Amino acid sequence: MSNSSSFNEFLLQTFADTRQLQLLHFWLFLGIYLAALLGNGLIITAIACDHHLHTPMYFFLLNLSLLDLGTISTTVPKSMANSLSNTRAISYWGCAAQVFHFYFLIATEYSVLTVMAYDRYVAICKPLHYGTIMGSRACVKMAAAAWSSGFLYGLLHTANTFSLPLCQGNVVEQFFCEIPQLLKLSCSDAYLRELRLIVISIFLLFCCFVFIVLSYVQYFTVVLRIPSEQGRHKAFSMCLPHLAVVSLFISTGFFAYLKPPSLSSPLLDLVMAVLYAVVPPTVNPLIYSMRNKELKDALKKLVQLVLQQQ
Repeated sequence: MSNSSSFNEFLLQTFADTRQLQLLHFWLFLGIYLAALLGNGLIITAIACDHHLHTPMYFFLLNLSLLDLGTISTTVPKSMANSLSNTRAISYWGCAAQVFHFYFLIATEYSVLTVMAYDRYVAICKPLHYGTIMGSRACVKMAAAAWSSGFLYGLLHTANTFSLPLCQGNVVEQFFCEIPQLLKLSCSDAYLRELRLIVISIFLLFCCFVFIVLSYVQYFTVVLRIPSEQGRHKAFSMCLPHLAVVSLFISTGFFAYLKPPSLSSPLLDLVMAVLYAVVPPTVNPLIYSMRNKELKDALKKLVQLVLQQQ
């Protein structure tokens, strides 16, 4: 077939061939999905309902939880539905929608994580100017810029990818529509245009990564000068969850997209996709609530309120 419009559907990779394993995959993904919905939903509700959490740090954490809900809802439900109905098919427009939403949300999440690093830097390095720099209007503008840039990123990649002619069939070797796997279906030279866009994207992502690293270098330099051990402990507990989330997000994404071709195999690609697309949205609520007393207290109040109403 000469171009992508000739296809009415794509065939996605399955996790298992036998019916028993397909059902096992369905129940496993259902458990993960419900855990992600519950964890992120609780954080969103707690931050929205508790006025003590109406601060820049928690405002961006709310955005992060919304993005995590969107990311996991883009990939997991379709994979679950395919396993349950014993099919591999996804429609052409369904695939395009999946690509757009996934890359829009992932790019926005990276931008929000970058802004969160800046928020932590200002909080510890410029505490006297924190209220001015991170005022409510400034926070809304930063969040709007993150969502807008993510939207543009997703739109450009989706339009570029689905304008390519496909000559290698319609079998996508991944459990969701992922750009690198779709590029493998394109004609020999046609993918170079999208590849140039990917190179530019990697450069921009690298700039954000350098900004995060420099923010934390400054942050830890100031923290280590704090004379009291209690003060240092509090400062570290404020940044460690964010640092853990950033490390998980970047390391899994980096290895999934920039690993050497010699290491690539359908099984490894599948595992890496789960690690960067499914695991972070599920564990992020745990990471953020584990060492955060304010968030723990807000969640306890929320659970007690729900139990009292029942």
